[in-house]
Amino acid sequence: MADFQTHVCLIHLEFFLADSHSLKEKRMILRKVKDRLRSGFHVAVAEVGYQDLWQRAVLAVAAVSAEPGPLRQLADRIREEVEQLAPGELSQFHVEYF
Repeated sequence: MADFQTHVCLIHLEFFLADSHSLKEKRMILRKVKDRLRSGFHVAVAEVGYQDLWQRAVLAVAAVSAEPGPLRQLADRIREEVEQLAPGELSQFHVEYF
C-alpha cells in the first residue's frame, strides 16, 4: 500500500433560530445553509441534533484532505459563511481534527 496521510475535519454548528415558529421554517433556513456549504465548499453536511425542535439545530460538516493546513482554513471560511447566511443564529461552533 502507498504511503499517505489522511486528515479529517469535523465541524459541529449549533443554531438557535429565534424567528423560527415551525419545523417547516427551521428546515427552510437549514436547507439554505446546507446547500451553500455543499456547493461552495464541497463538504458533507447533515442535521444531527434537535430534529424535533423548532428553534434549535445542530449541523455536522465533514471534510477530508491530504494536508491539515487547508482544513483549518476551510473551517474558518465555513464559520464566516454561516455567520453571513444566518446572522446571530449560530450559538456554537466546534471543530475537531483527526
